[in-house]
Amino acid sequence: MILVMKDLELPFARDVIERVIAEYGSPVYVYDEAGIRSTARDMRESFAWADGYKNYFAVKATPTPGIMKVLHEEGMGFDCSSRAELLMVQRMGISGEDIFYTSNNTPREDFELAVELGATVNIDDLVQVPVFTDVLNGREYPRVAARYNPGSLKSGNDIIGEPTEAKYGMTLEQLVEAFNRLKEQNIREFGLHTMVVSNERDPGYFADTARLLLDAVDKIEAEAGITISFINLGGGFGLNYHPEQAPLDMHRAAEEIRDVMQSRGKHMRLYTENGRYVTGPHGYLITKVRYVMRKHKTYIGVDASMNNLMRPGMYGAYHHITVVGKHFSHEDQDYDVVGSLCENNDKFAIDRALPDVEPGDVLVVHDAGAHGHAMGFNYNGLLKSPEVMLHADGTSSLIRRGETVDDYFATIIW
Repeated sequence: MILVMKDLELPFARDVIERVIAEYGSPVYVYDEAGIRSTARDMRESFAWADGYKNYFAVKATPTPGIMKVLHEEGMGFDCSSRAELLMVQRMGISGEDIFYTSNNTPREDFELAVELGATVNIDDLVQVPVFTDVLNGREYPRVAARYNPGSLKSGNDIIGEPTEAKYGMTLEQLVEAFNRLKEQNIREFGLHTMVVSNERDPGYFADTARLLLDAVDKIEAEAGITISFINLGGGFGLNYHPEQAPLDMHRAAEEIRDVMQSRGKHMRLYTENGRYVTGPHGYLITKVRYVMRKHKTYIGVDASMNNLMRPGMYGAYHHITVVGKHFSHEDQDYDVVGSLCENNDKFAIDRALPDVEPGDVLVVHDAGAHGHAMGFNYNGLLKSPEVMLHADGTSSLIRRGETVDDYFATIIW
């Protein structure tokens, strides 16, 4: 007899899921618009004490304009990390003040595009400073930041790793030199950025990050003779992917950051760049069961594969799974939930206790709204699934069509 945890609630009824599958097929990503808006508003309210606060949504988490437009309506900007992401926000008509460009190993042409858009350019390495200033070529520019890597002063976590091993950012001494060079340019405002953790649920961690940044601000201002106008704490607000985990207390995290800034008497704008926290809990991968296969273990074969959601196969990430219309009982079984990819790590769950599953059942994979569809790929010629927005009134709309074989073949020279 297997005892299992209580199942998670879904923001949509069974008939809605059936209607979505009938219209758009399976597998399919579904996003809860009301949930996304609620989280965005909650963040804005939690940081209302910070004048000029803005979360620059990390585009890499969910680069789908249908979702990004909702976030922009809720007051968010966008953190871009590549040329394609810059072009995406450009096509959306996003203005420069709502774009933060944080990249690494950055090509000159990407600096050129970021400057053309008027984005806040976040410089990752000292060797990039002359490339960027050459792009500026003496013109006046609104905002430039630099990325801080605190090294051994701050520990990371299992996902992002230790700062001493990270390729991102500069040492404090390098930052002083970078700002000494940048102040010779016609730049109106300077900022400091760091990103040292990912998917962190300890609210105190972010106050420690603020304290670390403010210490760096003091040294930079003193030794480079500049004023830092804003700090960006990066992202890292985490999710409780396991239902038994406590969620991040985001309100407390904001309060502790406020206390640190007020205790230091710092009056500067505060930014963040959370992506996962904003859309992650409100995206679901829906997939149908093809087979139940009994070998040395019992496998549920679904029509989604690792190309639709690679987090479990890539680094063992947990995603809760609901069997639609079935509830846990004392007769549940352990299953591996697998796709059809020719790789043995193509598994959404291993030894997962689920209700009795049959071919034709529908599974919902929770917390897939960030770093899910965005990390898709085409190995084995498998195609990326459509993305659908579920609106508060129960209607749905297609925000990205699924790939076709013609899309897959489009770049081939026959």
